[in-house]
Amino acid sequence: MSVTDTEHTSDESTQSTLVSDLPPSAKLVYKVLEYEGAMTQEEIATESRLCARTVRYALTKLENVDCIDSRPSLRDARRSIYTVDGEL
Repeated sequence: MSVTDTEHTSDESTQSTLVSDLPPSAKLVYKVLEYEGAMTQEEIATESRLCARTVRYALTKLENVDCIDSRPSLRDARRSIYTVDGEL
């Protein structure tokens, strides 16, 4: 196993530990982003079947522990695109 593989594995285990301490809605949102890739808040709500307020709460929790990244959408600057940390 190379140094890069070891670093990648330790990053994943650290993130999974951080996510495991979060509420169920945040875990679901994290998994949706992990499987589907970059998404807007509205897309996450549709895919996860959670209400918009719950998705906002989950995204805030995930951002507070640095598990996800966000950037402004190029199509609509009022929206943000969310991704699992390191996938931007």
